[in-house]
Amino acid sequence: MSEACLRKTADFNSATDHRSPRESPYVATATEAMKNYKVNRAGIWYKDDVEPDDPAGKYAFQRLRHTLFTPKIAAKFTLRRDDKFYAIGSCFARGIEHHLKKLNITVESAAPEFAKLQPAKKQVTGLGFTNKYNTYSILNELRWALHPDAVFPTDSIVPVTNSTWYDPHTNPTLNFTGLEETLERRALMQAVTKRIENCRAVIVTLGLAEVWRDVQAEVFVNSTPLAVAHTLNPNAAPPSFKTEADRYEFHLTGFAENWSNLEAIHALLSEYGHPDVHIVVTVSPVPLMNTFSSMDIVVANTWAKSLLRSVAQEWATAHSNVDYFPSYEIVQSSDRAAIWECDLRHVKGAGLKHITELFLQNYIE
Repeated sequence: MSEACLRKTADFNSATDHRSPRESPYVATATEAMKNYKVNRAGIWYKDDVEPDDPAGKYAFQRLRHTLFTPKIAAKFTLRRDDKFYAIGSCFARGIEHHLKKLNITVESAAPEFAKLQPAKKQVTGLGFTNKYNTYSILNELRWALHPDAVFPTDSIVPVTNSTWYDPHTNPTLNFTGLEETLERRALMQAVTKRIENCRAVIVTLGLAEVWRDVQAEVFVNSTPLAVAHTLNPNAAPPSFKTEADRYEFHLTGFAENWSNLEAIHALLSEYGHPDVHIVVTVSPVPLMNTFSSMDIVVANTWAKSLLRSVAQEWATAHSNVDYFPSYEIVQSSDRAAIWECDLRHVKGAGLKHITELFLQNYIE
């Protein structure tokens, strides 16, 4: 995607902005605000002389003592079990996808074509190849699949060795292969992504705010370029590894960039997607593996997740067919030992099951 293409995306987006993100997302009269206070059963954190361990307690300091946190969820719309679903985003989207499929819900993004691909490591599946970690990569994938004028930048596919190539708009979970097969995988990715146009239910999971841009191809990529990763860790690089680390630049993205990308995604799905498309946006609780900023990893992760959480809420407020689902809060507010695997990065199966059950209870008719 050229810089001109990037500017075109911004122009395409501007027509869909319902309000500036600098405006207050919600304004109420004093009467309305007091009504909110009175009717919101989950609106108070603490009260004196209340038993902290009451399992039926309504106050946050009581509910946060539950092993798996259950927030108040007021869904803006409902979906049907016979709707076709499409999940796009980080690895957390794959977990939700898996649990929806177990309930015999059609999930077009969990394509059997991907499941047949052989990953390089046994502990992952071929579907991990489809992960999209930032709003740029989600937008790119949707544009290349849906917009008739969008052209995939083949010059962004880079050699790994003399005989293998890498598509930096995918997740590098598969064995590297020759250019022809790499391009076939790219075509498969776009063919499956195009199926989103038949899906009434779209789940978008936001993962990272740290992104990389290919300066030569003039396009943002999906994750840390191999040229950078292998330069930092030469022992992980294959023999005869070709490094071009300087063709990439690192970006700490801000609110405005991510907001613009989400608005462009909404415009694409409105024009080329299902005529009654409904979008549920979530923020992945999975933390950064590392940071390329100068911040402590914990600080960098908090900053990034806070930014994405904020822009997700603004996006949901701006559109009647977009809703925010608090999977991030469910995980962060649950008992650490019960919710996290030992790496404190991946959510246990019981946690994903709890999240999926809450999603179904609140959104599925």
